[in-house]
Amino acid sequence: MKDATKSSTRRSFFKRTGAIAGGVVTGATLSSLGAHMALAHDDERHGHHRERGRRSDYGDLQPTPDQDGNTILALPKDFRYVTFSKTGEAFGSGLVVPRNHDGMACFEGRGHIVRLIRNHELRNAAGDFTLGVNGPAHLRYDAKGMGGCMTLDFDTHRKRLVRQFISIGGTFVNCSGGWSWHHKGWITCEETTAGVSNGFEKPHGYNFLVPASADSTVPAVPFKEMGRFSHEASVADDRGIVYQTEDAGNNSGFYRFIPNDPRNLLAGGSLEMLAATGNQTAVMFTGQQVGARLPVSWVPIPVPDPNLGSAGVLSCFQQGRAAGGAAFNRLEGIFRGEDGRSMYFISTSGGTIKAPGTTNGFGQLWHYLTADGRLQEEDQLVLVFESPSGSVLESPDNLCLTPNGGVLFCEDDAIGDADAHALAPGLTDINRLVGLGAKGEVFTFAVNVLNDSEFAGACFSADGEILFVNLFGDAAPGSGMTCAIWGPWERGPL
Repeated sequence: MKDATKSSTRRSFFKRTGAIAGGVVTGATLSSLGAHMALAHDDERHGHHRERGRRSDYGDLQPTPDQDGNTILALPKDFRYVTFSKTGEAFGSGLVVPRNHDGMACFEGRGHIVRLIRNHELRNAAGDFTLGVNGPAHLRYDAKGMGGCMTLDFDTHRKRLVRQFISIGGTFVNCSGGWSWHHKGWITCEETTAGVSNGFEKPHGYNFLVPASADSTVPAVPFKEMGRFSHEASVADDRGIVYQTEDAGNNSGFYRFIPNDPRNLLAGGSLEMLAATGNQTAVMFTGQQVGARLPVSWVPIPVPDPNLGSAGVLSCFQQGRAAGGAAFNRLEGIFRGEDGRSMYFISTSGGTIKAPGTTNGFGQLWHYLTADGRLQEEDQLVLVFESPSGSVLESPDNLCLTPNGGVLFCEDDAIGDADAHALAPGLTDINRLVGLGAKGEVFTFAVNVLNDSEFAGACFSADGEILFVNLFGDAAPGSGMTCAIWGPWERGPL
């Protein structure tokens, strides 16, 4: 009976997503802001905060083998995992799993089956399909594009992969993405603006849709009015407005696309960029105060699909910046709040405290809050968390909200400080899964002890009991994979 109650509690988090009044998330977020930075700076309190018997972390980590006896992760006691769909593994009719496992989302399936849709961030030269997404040629967007997505069906009871197939192809540098309106599919994003001048047959820098219901490869069709820029992630709110992050150094913007028809993104719409009200030259990656409510507005991007490289043509960011849009440093992961309209997003290299020898911070977590016309008359932006050092959190990339009200960050060590970890001897530039509890506690949940690859694509199953996450990998067979992690979640804040 205890297990049933636990599952019901975690499941309710996902069932109510998008159905809670905006004030609930706003209040919960702002009440914990002070604790976020206080706990991050106070190592002595780490692991000792208690609330109703629940730890502020999950205890010490230990190297933990997967189902085949291979030690890939270090995890807390009593947590287990399986690994599957590894780089270079054969599947289907003469195909192999592509390299560079990146952003991912989980969708409910039939019975005990969940569906994962996973990006592959291929950066090969145009036309080079070595460990690429080699789907049907007639369904590719660009004949020379080797990026794309795979769809995987996973049995949550038997803890095993049931089926996998290529779901979209002919794209390039598919980094992350997000849920489309009403969770109908996965919006996959190209983190590049490469094109014909780079040897491709078509321009890149667009979003594409993989329907969650598709059981075979779908045609890759770009949504050009959503903008051509280095997309990282895109997530629709409960109205169908799609919020988008740009990963282009400190010339990165936060965008929204207001579709004419949220059921059909090809029907067009308008692209806008976030601006700090009253500050037309706002720089958000330094000098910001945790917890401050910043009024924000939106400026139009008149030419969302610019012919980049042509004389006098402005990029989407340049258009928005000229109109007063705000500049961030490397915007990456984005996740919709429980209210269905607010958005949490990551600035990977934001922060006032800089890594030694660089101009980059250790990472920021922002929360965008829409006006509700009652308690909040204007849109606002809140800096929820800013990492003070690499030991606390370094270069967060993807993120997800967790069933117990926490945040889970996927590190992508972009600073190159050769940091090490006692649980990963012989490795440097270590990557971790770092948790941020609802009361502000910061802790390490997992360490990649196999290689120096980033974590990516963290997402929970619909019942909240299994955490799926990718190891990015490289060209080495078995270096990239998807992991399914389960255990005593009730012991801690995730």
